[in-house]
Amino acid sequence: MKVLYFHQHFSTPKGSAGIRSYEMARRLVARGHAVTMVCGSYGGGETGLSGEFVNGRRRGMVDGIDIIEMNLAYSNSDGFAKRAMTFLRFAWRSVALAFTEPYDVLFATTTPLTAGIPGIFARWLRRKPFVFEVRDLWPELPKAMGVITNPLVLWAMSVLEWLSYRSATRCIGLSPGIVDGIAKRGVDRNRIALVPNGCDLGIFGSTVEAWRPEGIAMDDLMAVFAGTQGKANGLDAVLNAAVELKRRGRADIKLLLIGQGALKPALQARAVAENLDNVVFHPPVNKARLAGLMAATDVGMQILANVPAFYYGTSPNKFFDYLASGLPVLNNYPGWLAELIERHGCGFAVPPDDPVAFANALEVAAADKVALKAMGQRSLALARSDFDRAQLSERFVDWLELAKDDAK
Repeated sequence: MKVLYFHQHFSTPKGSAGIRSYEMARRLVARGHAVTMVCGSYGGGETGLSGEFVNGRRRGMVDGIDIIEMNLAYSNSDGFAKRAMTFLRFAWRSVALAFTEPYDVLFATTTPLTAGIPGIFARWLRRKPFVFEVRDLWPELPKAMGVITNPLVLWAMSVLEWLSYRSATRCIGLSPGIVDGIAKRGVDRNRIALVPNGCDLGIFGSTVEAWRPEGIAMDDLMAVFAGTQGKANGLDAVLNAAVELKRRGRADIKLLLIGQGALKPALQARAVAENLDNVVFHPPVNKARLAGLMAATDVGMQILANVPAFYYGTSPNKFFDYLASGLPVLNNYPGWLAELIERHGCGFAVPPDDPVAFANALEVAAADKVALKAMGQRSLALARSDFDRAQLSERFVDWLELAKDDAK
């Protein structure tokens, strides 16, 4: 079958963004299917295309994937209005492709929620199967965070959410809470599959050259947060823990924030103002370089703002990168990931907004490196048994093949 795949923030492993769509597309190709990937130009992403844009887009084959990249630059540092306009422009151009490209199944993945718009048109006007993948529950999450407060905008997003779910032949949720959220909108659970983010064992499990940034000694305990530094991530929690660790005189525990995002300048300014020399910032790196960093890391930090909608409604890439790297994970909010950590003994689940408990966990980690290594081994075992990307991508392809069969 031929799949028309929409992911605005697509990246190959050469970029610093998540590679779920790349791996899923590669698995489709390996199973004999043709994939056309439609994306924008995402900050931190790398599509693999380098030619000139003609009439607002460029096209080419990358690792067996036919990629159409639109000249629509996007960054997490953009303001809300600019991001919203970029989302709408991408959706509008995507609708045109949904009417002109040949395909058997249209697949679209969030974020943003507007990703579902071409699928709606394809389902009802071209009678094509449409599979909708939900990575975050919108508008629940932005509403809970206070990012969007305009009642008219929230109403329009709620309508689009309902229409996307109900138009989809089948849906995919990336966490148990997302699956529940889709079902609450009236979608039969038999039409929803749970396919969480996965562990790229071929990248993080391979032999790589370990490295640490300047300012972090090899005998320091290094705890790493590798991801977006935005409002949702609540990274002041890391700086609050750094204050507590500095008060205790623990100069041997370093906290590394690697990535980019709208709040990074403010976090850096705070670290300077409070003389938090135990916090180190580093620009984003590609997956191969990240694997080398993880090989030298002691603890992976899974941090989010204390928003109840996050507890079961997210599936963060970084968490699975930590597992694949065989790292203990320090998680600072309740929910399904904290439950996994506690059930499998592969890290520390601390209460939200509690810098003392956060610092205590890091001191425990620094005090017993043997126990820490055992936690990491249990992380890797969990990665292999439950979250191996190779296995999850097979489930993904099976689901799309069933969607094609639905049209018969």
